[in-house]
Amino acid sequence: MTRNKRPLDGVLLFDKPLTLSSNTALQKVRRLFQAEKAGHTGTLDPLATGLLPVCFGEATKFSNALLDADKTYRALVKLGQTTTTGDAEGEITGTCAVALGEEQIRATLHSFLGEIEQIPPMHSAIKHQGKPLYEYIRKGETIERESRRVIIHELVLERFAGDELEITVRCSKGTYIRTMAEDIGQALGCGAHLQGLRRTAIARFRLEDACTWEQLEAMTMPEREACLLPLDCLLQDLPMLDLDEVQVNRIAQGQRLGIDTGLPDGKVRLYGAGKFIGVGELLGRRLAPDRLLSGVAKGAACADKL
Repeated sequence: MTRNKRPLDGVLLFDKPLTLSSNTALQKVRRLFQAEKAGHTGTLDPLATGLLPVCFGEATKFSNALLDADKTYRALVKLGQTTTTGDAEGEITGTCAVALGEEQIRATLHSFLGEIEQIPPMHSAIKHQGKPLYEYIRKGETIERESRRVIIHELVLERFAGDELEITVRCSKGTYIRTMAEDIGQALGCGAHLQGLRRTAIARFRLEDACTWEQLEAMTMPEREACLLPLDCLLQDLPMLDLDEVQVNRIAQGQRLGIDTGLPDGKVRLYGAGKFIGVGELLGRRLAPDRLLSGVAKGAACADKL
């Protein structure tokens, strides 16, 4: 039986399982909630698990807020083996005996802290001439890639046993943990590949607050809806600004407001009568609308006709 889709707004913290692509996971969750519209805030590889925020309805307007956010991962690195893909999915291309001490491991990891250069892997969705790199490598073609600067804020050795490392990495956007695993192996002189990856945090959101597929399936629809976070949860790093009824009506019609807020220039969360209405942008003493909730604009349009 086909389920009717319905308007639904909010953010779900989802614990993506192994083997599902981010898009497949998104569509399964959207169908379970019977939501008209949904999107996610950044992909996870099928072989990675963990935190995948799913945005429903109006929340998709603000999902970009997490694209630039720092991410935290728990990674399992296999030492002494290199593969064609840099992870456990590829064929083994080289092996090497591993005879390393913990102090050597810690010193090597410490050298990766801060701003580093990474060459994106061929098995990635970065586009070259309109096509993702993984399409070229599937045809046996290798494209020259420029290195990128990323920031490793934190790199902690959680476990070292024989030829396996478990590390926690907190990093900037655009960091490839698979590439980091290969680079660590190269620095240690034994080679390595990424054997497992779990995303544990994005900005202020934590994996321990996420729901698994099994948990969601077992819930009633009201219980699932109770798991949704409000739209403005994506924007908590922005300063907030309360507007009166006249200001809300004007900003909803696309007008700029002359306003003295004392806030720095940049984006702000906007509220009217205590309710979130969208995002504005301050420049000097002028406030312009940036992205507003659909109902705000419609309400202003209706009021204008009365």
